[in-house]
Amino acid sequence: MKKLVLAAALAGAASAASAGNLAEPVVEAPVIVEEAQSSSSGILLPLLLLVLVGAAVSS
Repeated sequence: MKKLVLAAALAGAASAASAGNLAEPVVEAPVIVEEAQSSSSGILLPLLLLVLVGAAVSS
């Protein structure tokens, strides 16, 4: 009985070890999606702060 279980285990391990093929796997490049931003979004806040500081100084 032990020999039968050992033979079945070795046969299962041998078939799992040789599964697959020798071709290299094809790995696709990940898709990168960037969110659209307007070009003025980076300058809007500094301009607003400059207007507020100018209003505070002039009054």
